[in-house]
Amino acid sequence: MKKISKVSGLFLIISALASIVWIGSYILRMFVTYQIFNETLTGYRPFVNEQNIQGILEVLNPAVITTFIAYIIFIVFFIFFLVTSKLSLKQNGWLFIITILILITAPFELYLMVIDYKIFTQVNSGIFESNKIITLILERFKNLSTFPIIEVLSYFAIVFLAIFKPMKRENTTNEN
Repeated sequence: MKKISKVSGLFLIISALASIVWIGSYILRMFVTYQIFNETLTGYRPFVNEQNIQGILEVLNPAVITTFIAYIIFIVFFIFFLVTSKLSLKQNGWLFIITILILITAPFELYLMVIDYKIFTQVNSGIFESNKIITLILERFKNLSTFPIIEVLSYFAIVFLAIFKPMKRENTTNEN
């Protein structure tokens, strides 16, 4: 890989840190929200009831906000990195695949972020109805049910690609 500028390196570091924060809070959030409901998503688990669901949603809210903000930072700074680094996607196949994975998953994640926005604005309003938020969480589950798991696995593949940098071509010139 050719030497990148300090500005481009800074964009890369900010993008990497935001992606680490995003993926961590995303996984945490998935574990917590899947534990609220039974296997069929038709009711709560035995330890969840109408009296404590509001507290659970308030505890879950920081993870929702963190995933929302960190993902936006990640995408913006990744695009800044691509523009400022001027790395050839043709010469760096690993970067091309990373970019494709991010661009393919972004519209789906942005769709889920609209639901997340509704969730955290209702929780932050102070007085909220738990049933409306649970409906939004279930909508998130039902619309793109396995996408979050696929997205997390894709981002783990991105880490692998960034570390090992496969499919890298050396700059060759034809001398005829």
